[in-house]
Amino acid sequence: MKSEVNESKLKTALDNYKTPFYLFDTDILADRIADIRSALPPKTQICFAMKANPFLVKDMEMHVDYFEVCSPGEFHICERAGIDEKRIVMSGVYKKREDMEYAISRYKDIIYTVESLEHWKILTTCALKEKRKIRVLLRLTSGNQFGMDESSIRRIIMENSCEYVEILGLQYFSGTQKKSGAKLESELMMLDQLCADLQNQYQFTVQKLEYGPGLPVCYFEGEKDEEEAMLLALSKAIEHLSFQGQVTLEMGRFIAASCGVYATSVVDLKTNNDQSYCIVDGGIHQLNYYGQMLAMKKPFITQYGSQDGEVREWTVCGSLCTSSDVLVRQYPFKDLKKGDHLVFGKTGAYSATEGMSMFLSRDLPLVLLYSEQEQYRIARGSLATDQFNFFHSERG
Repeated sequence: MKSEVNESKLKTALDNYKTPFYLFDTDILADRIADIRSALPPKTQICFAMKANPFLVKDMEMHVDYFEVCSPGEFHICERAGIDEKRIVMSGVYKKREDMEYAISRYKDIIYTVESLEHWKILTTCALKEKRKIRVLLRLTSGNQFGMDESSIRRIIMENSCEYVEILGLQYFSGTQKKSGAKLESELMMLDQLCADLQNQYQFTVQKLEYGPGLPVCYFEGEKDEEEAMLLALSKAIEHLSFQGQVTLEMGRFIAASCGVYATSVVDLKTNNDQSYCIVDGGIHQLNYYGQMLAMKKPFITQYGSQDGEVREWTVCGSLCTSSDVLVRQYPFKDLKKGDHLVFGKTGAYSATEGMSMFLSRDLPLVLLYSEQEQYRIARGSLATDQFNFFHSERG
């Protein structure tokens, strides 16, 4: 299995495109999904949380079973990409009635999540209005603002009399970067027991259990890589279930992180009070690593340049006018020079979408997709943001 974007692809991209840019290798993505599937029990489904990287959805369509869509914007991306509605799970903590009316009136095979009694009211009302049958999952809270507590779920199941709404089952997610197999086992056993209780007490059969395991990604040098171990622990926990329905795993970071890199260029070098600073044309508004602490942890970085001289530690800072714009501190580079390229690994999930990209009105970076069959494709060109940070008008 290919696990990272290789050097020749990166050099070609660096020679032909201006930094900063993201490069997402969709061959690596497909291999990653296949590797995950091979480790799981047969018939286990995979749902991609598209918020991790919406640029990948069309290339993933034949590799995953569902897409978790959490906003009207993400839904419209799926529409433009031509994603089969049968593959869409319309999730999200805020559901506006107009948005649900739009989806229900136009599409008949979307699955909707219910995260509150208000959601239930909106969805049942819209289904009745359109006289269209819809399918829903009831989201169980993990103790935060998402989902509903068990009593609300039981109430909906007991009181459901809407002929247009079929409750398929449950959805549950409690967080990301989990490194305890016992935690996965405990959560799945809890869900297993709840499914049994709903059957015994209300004769309600849970057909589908959608679970977000929150498997970890190894982002930093010196960090123990527990990705494979946690995937195997998840597989064993699923095998231990008494539940006989469909298990669907919702994943984002664990699927997409390894397929992407972020490339930025050195634009200035300086020494202030014996501290060496490297300024790059990107910054923290375009690069995000879950678990980074004040730039002290060292992500996987590849330097592209002559590298003829000695190794020296540099603090890499971005182009924003804030002292917080530090990508990494005291990173050893060999003969670092202006014009060198720094390529940050494992940025296939969230970096392109989660950074504070509008800050300082810097341009949004170029987004490239690569596959052996289609080579390099520009998914989005570099995009000026100043037009969004003032009264909207044509640039003069």
